[in-house]
Amino acid sequence: MHDFEVFPFTSLDGFGCNLWRLKSVSTPTKGPVLLVHGAGVRSNVFNAPNEKNLLDSLEEAGYDVWLENWRGSILFPENEWNLDIVANNDHPAAVEAVCRLTGYDKIKAVIHCQGSTSFMISAMKGLVPQVTTIVSNAVSLHPVVSTASNIKIKSLVPVVKLMTNYLNPHWGKDAPDFKSKMFRSLVNLTHWENDTSVGKFVSFTYGVGHPALWELNNLTDTTKDWIQEEFGFVPLTFFDHISKSISAGALVSADGKINYGASVPKTSARFAFFAGRLNKCFSYQSQVNTFNYFDQLKPGCHKLHVYDTYSHLDIFMGKDAYTDIFPAMINELNN
Repeated sequence: MHDFEVFPFTSLDGFGCNLWRLKSVSTPTKGPVLLVHGAGVRSNVFNAPNEKNLLDSLEEAGYDVWLENWRGSILFPENEWNLDIVANNDHPAAVEAVCRLTGYDKIKAVIHCQGSTSFMISAMKGLVPQVTTIVSNAVSLHPVVSTASNIKIKSLVPVVKLMTNYLNPHWGKDAPDFKSKMFRSLVNLTHWENDTSVGKFVSFTYGVGHPALWELNNLTDTTKDWIQEEFGFVPLTFFDHISKSISAGALVSADGKINYGASVPKTSARFAFFAGRLNKCFSYQSQVNTFNYFDQLKPGCHKLHVYDTYSHLDIFMGKDAYTDIFPAMINELNN
């Protein structure tokens, strides 16, 4: 586990976010790399209590490691966001802040899940020109889910919206009222896997799987317990947006009028796409489709990595990710 310096920054619409800078034991020999978390978690999701995690790998490789807590972080009060709001306001401000604080005019990024989709919109719109290399995990420009997941998001979300504006997997451990207790009971009735109470609620919230975001044999018992404190609220406004994008086969604007996959990218960044073949939240085909899209535009520039025994978050939290995954990520950042 690591310690961080915290740097508040203000998004372009006035929302208060922050950056964490890794307190490195040695002086970085390379420039900044920005890590961007997914929905309903926080930057600490990259700081899994394994013998060595991604932060160790980046530090050993000489990078100056920064982590962005955008408005979807559980560090902040509940707020209703969509991918456009985050892409237009949070990521551009975060990138500018890292450049200003470090004195570098070019940086690199590692982006995950809805941090990845929203950051991809920022890149497609030319809002983060300082970022030259982007390592993306799980999903980016072309969200693909299973038929069961598609049915679930289109049928269940409208029902849930009648009762709440948010879901919170931490209700699996701490359900403070009747509504949260009702959802926890539903989760317990439908999820019998050997996971924690929060882990089961995560699988109920994101995708269709038992579990949905990781393979249990890839996680240590310590990590399974630790992750219970790393999930919190997620607004249903996000699910509305991603549902439209799933139907379109590519990211679209929140109002559905702009298809980002049909436009010419306003970025010269090099992309490396990572995916677990066992991902039950977003199919690995999501990253295959986006790689094919970029490879057609600039053949031989971008890379695709698919891991047969990994899922969604275990790409970062897996007990063997230090040897299985991170060397390839570091290599992509170095190129």
